[in-house]
Amino acid sequence: MRRTGSLVVVLLPLLLLAGCADDPGGEPTSGPTEPTTTAPTAEPTQEPTVAPSDADVYYLLDTRSGLRLAREAAAAGGDDAVRLAVEQMIAGPTDPDYSTPWNPATTVLGVDVAGGVLSVDLSEDARTASIGSAGAALMVQQLVHTAADAAGDDSLPVLLTIEGEPAGELWGAVVWDEPVTRADPLDVRLLVQIDEPQHGATVTSPVTVRGDAAVFEANLLWSVLDAAGAEVQAGFTTTAEGQVFAPYEFVLELPPGEYTVVISESDESGGEGGTPMSDSKAITVS
Repeated sequence: MRRTGSLVVVLLPLLLLAGCADDPGGEPTSGPTEPTTTAPTAEPTQEPTVAPSDADVYYLLDTRSGLRLAREAAAAGGDDAVRLAVEQMIAGPTDPDYSTPWNPATTVLGVDVAGGVLSVDLSEDARTASIGSAGAALMVQQLVHTAADAAGDDSLPVLLTIEGEPAGELWGAVVWDEPVTRADPLDVRLLVQIDEPQHGATVTSPVTVRGDAAVFEANLLWSVLDAAGAEVQAGFTTTAEGQVFAPYEFVLELPPGEYTVVISESDESGGEGGTPMSDSKAITVS
């Protein structure tokens, strides 16, 4: 009995050690499992979104060729770039030479990009405007230029809706029931434009004047008037290319004071073509 008992005592630790050797980690092992597969999921599709940007807001200006579009730079970045730019277009310009015919009571109800079309939804107040047929057509281009520019894509078609429905007939002069793109800039824009400095800006000398223009043989005239309206400087510069919109830049050395910077196209008709198009900005040199 002792011999048998001793054998059991000796074998039991060996069996326990053998069991532990099968699983070095001390955890129970299991047999192989069937591999699992996950079905691929399709990525959700999204419509393009409006890119935040600095916007040019467009207004109307009377010229020798009738009403034309002129612009002011407006910082309208962020997700609401288009809405902010359109709101500023409705509210009106800083430059007193420009104007906007939109009813100031108009509110922007929404902006959406879907199917490659930028839709701007305005309140019913947008239907009220006292303007002729030519001005009504330019109002359409005013909104198209402003909204597309703020969206960061000049080629983007724009559709106006009123209270969520296509605008249809507007101002007794035009029908807007389909997306509209920008017209040829030579047909609708002011041919000479100052972008910097902006109207009312306070600057230091030397003053850099920049913009773009579409002028004959790239020749652009400029002058500077003092606070009394007397001309104190005059000259000319050239754009990068003639007869198409192209950039220009020139620098003015001015003592402190209040001035008006004026640019204009040259008059190749000897007065027969009407008053040359011009743009001006009042500035203060500190």
